[in-house]
Amino acid sequence: MLIEFTVGNFRSFKEPVTLSMVAGKIKSRNPEIDKNNTFKAQEDLTLLTSAPVYGANASGKSNLISAVAFMREFIITSSKESQSSDPIRVVPFSLSALTETKPSFFEMVFLMDGTQYRYGFEASQTSIAAEWLFSVPSTKEAMLFVRDEDGIKMSQKFKEGKGLEEKTRANALFLSVVAQFNGSIAQKILMWFNRIGIVSGLDDRAYRNFTISQFADGKLRTEIIQMVKELDLGINDIFHEDVDKSKVVLPNNLPDEIKSLLMKSMEGGLTAIKTVHKKWDTEKSTDTATFDMGDESEGTQKIFFLAGPVLNTLANGKVLFVDEMEARLHPLMTRAIVGMFNSLETNKKHAQIIFTTHDTNLLSNKIFRRDQIWFIEKDRQGCSHLYSLSDLKVRNDASFENDYIEGRYGSIPFIGDIRHAIAGEE
Repeated sequence: MLIEFTVGNFRSFKEPVTLSMVAGKIKSRNPEIDKNNTFKAQEDLTLLTSAPVYGANASGKSNLISAVAFMREFIITSSKESQSSDPIRVVPFSLSALTETKPSFFEMVFLMDGTQYRYGFEASQTSIAAEWLFSVPSTKEAMLFVRDEDGIKMSQKFKEGKGLEEKTRANALFLSVVAQFNGSIAQKILMWFNRIGIVSGLDDRAYRNFTISQFADGKLRTEIIQMVKELDLGINDIFHEDVDKSKVVLPNNLPDEIKSLLMKSMEGGLTAIKTVHKKWDTEKSTDTATFDMGDESEGTQKIFFLAGPVLNTLANGKVLFVDEMEARLHPLMTRAIVGMFNSLETNKKHAQIIFTTHDTNLLSNKIFRRDQIWFIEKDRQGCSHLYSLSDLKVRNDASFENDYIEGRYGSIPFIGDIRHAIAGEE
């Protein structure tokens, strides 16, 4: 379970900003929202199930998701998929001479197996400047290890890291190294990060294969079909067919290198997704018609491929980050997906979704509490700032959508008179 994420000096974030999933001591207008949109993670810790992030284009919304994606990927791969001379792919804030040579900051606070952990690091493009891991076994935070310019210090509670200091390259994370050598705490933390889902609403290639594999293996087949049916897409059934790759014909004008890569990607086999629709004879449905999923609308395809990570996250109590959630989706579809997380009935394992969006239809006190809604705004120096609606003085009965459009919460584009862009317009 995610408690909070902090990033600083990365892309458009100059100063550290924190996205918190901790529920504030507020009450919404509807007690059902408080009951469904929050859950008690520990005796003194209540968390939120979802968090939309709003902001103008180029405000930094995608950079927030990119920061999570970088942290996740670097933790999983830094000790085994790089060499000592390989650069670390951090992108520091480049619009200030004060930050472009300083390390980027990443920290995640999370709950795992009933224990709260705080793990983070500072990284430049050449080395790890600092790294730390703390836990809260009871009431006080305890240090497991701290890495700085003087080396790596460990407590007895992290003895699994003893002797691995010298095996840790300057451009690798100590946590990743310990996990590679079967350290139990380190391995569990890597597994926690590996369970974080990250999805782009504009590009479904990253999660398309995941959904197809889950569907073909039967793991989520019934749930995916039910979800698609419930969203009224006109689809009566869905099934898959294995495709013989020897019968796949590639265009003759493709370069040999591209052909080779495509054929290599087919080594695990190919699966075609088929949809079934009712065929009508005047007023009666007398037959069915079958289509390739590729023949369906862009929105229908997105719903199907997004169903995999959404349902997997809900079934396993994971954390899912989605960039541009509403892209190619009707507002009611987006609301329905969010509603699956904001429901005790469908979110029994307390999964969480954090997503960037422009869909102001969701900005409603009938859907979210104030502490669930976040905004990103970029200042005149190009720095992105992150803040919650609960940070502002807003009544519980306010019209969140209207107030946001009118600019009362900030985080909207300042649009000039675009008529001046037309030739000849004074």
